[in-house]
Amino acid sequence: ILNYDIMARFRRRTCIILLLFILFICSIMMALKTLRPDRAGFGDPFGLGLLPELQQRTVLLNSKQNSLNRAQGDTVTRVSNLHSIAVNTMKASMSSVKKLEEELSSPNYNFHIFYYTWYGNPQFDGKYVHWNHPLLPHWDPKIANNYPKGRHNPPEDIGANFYPELGSYSSKDPTVIEAHMKQMRSASTGVIVLSWYPPGMADENGEPTDDLVPVVLDYAHKYNLKVTFHIEPYKDRDDRSMYHNVKYIIDKYGSHPAFYRHKTSTGRLLPLFYVYDSYVTIPEIWANLLTVSGSQSIRNTPYDALFIALLVEERHKHDIHRSGFDGMYTYFATNGFSYGSSHHNWASLKAFCDSNNLMFIPSVGPGYIDTSIRPWNNHNTRNRVNGKYYETAFSAALLVRPEIISITSFNEWHEGTQIEKAVPKRTGQVVYLDYKPHKPNVYLELTQKWSEKYRKEQEQWLM
Repeated sequence: ILNYDIMARFRRRTCIILLLFILFICSIMMALKTLRPDRAGFGDPFGLGLLPELQQRTVLLNSKQNSLNRAQGDTVTRVSNLHSIAVNTMKASMSSVKKLEEELSSPNYNFHIFYYTWYGNPQFDGKYVHWNHPLLPHWDPKIANNYPKGRHNPPEDIGANFYPELGSYSSKDPTVIEAHMKQMRSASTGVIVLSWYPPGMADENGEPTDDLVPVVLDYAHKYNLKVTFHIEPYKDRDDRSMYHNVKYIIDKYGSHPAFYRHKTSTGRLLPLFYVYDSYVTIPEIWANLLTVSGSQSIRNTPYDALFIALLVEERHKHDIHRSGFDGMYTYFATNGFSYGSSHHNWASLKAFCDSNNLMFIPSVGPGYIDTSIRPWNNHNTRNRVNGKYYETAFSAALLVRPEIISITSFNEWHEGTQIEKAVPKRTGQVVYLDYKPHKPNVYLELTQKWSEKYRKEQEQWLM
């Protein structure tokens, strides 16, 4: 009996010790589990799990190298691959965007900003595009002979008077597109007015960019921005080609959640198109497309939209009305350069539009300088005056109580109207202008300030 009691106690003690050991092992395992790489950042170099944006750049380094190796390959395939990379990248970083949403001002869909995707570099495009812009000669040969000729030689020498923080970037680079969307969202703009040429067409210094539209739409949607189209004056643009192009845009992109539709006073939701250099085409041709009785009428069809014409001279307002356009914008950021871009004319233009049921969309800009590509055009330069020029333009726009304000521009670097971040830079050939004494994001901050001011004033107008 004694031996039996001793053995029983021994077995109980052994079981207790074994149970405690098992509990100890389990607790160690649980503690180790809490230190997984995705929680602590141990698995990736430099803790990339905690820095989704840095992780994006690392993922895209390989894609950049692959793009360089395929620089001579098929363009459509390259863009398709970039689109896939962009989609995968966005899926990986949506949590960081949600956090960003809490920090950024809400987008103002009555602030439209002109955006250009015509820039290229060897990494993504096999060559420089637009950064190597040629020097444009004056139309008078006698004057032209007094100025240099040739073209710019990136990356140190670019066709701009300011230098981008992102360098001589490619508009196809997903990291660049995302950085641009983040900047535009931080500025509290809401609608990107995307410079657009039909498939296979481009400006004389650029390459076709229609294949890039899906990527822009995807990234815009990620940042809760909308995209509309700035239809450029391509070759043989007329009522027939415009009908087909509008149909193409709406059929191909109209179902995307980032595709912009404007709510009219009658409650209709319609696409909105800006038409650059609309005055080049006579009113009778436009009327074929834009009036109900026109031979190519787009009115009351599935492709009906709001069409906004460019007003340069005063007489254009009558042509715009006769053409059947729905409104007008002024585009140029040079106060005094044209009738439309002169702030003191905006009140009379707004009155004309109000009396003819048209939208008036004034365009404000931070300044203007294009002497890097038009060295003879000093007289149209408008100094930024450390942001005062920009604020004066906004103030003039708010005085006329417009339904929409457009901003020229996010990144038209050739004409120095950009609000994109710029940095000081000096090379052996040139000293670039910069935003000092302010930071590179000063014009984004000023835009955000006036977006909020406009929003508050608009609430009072509607009371």
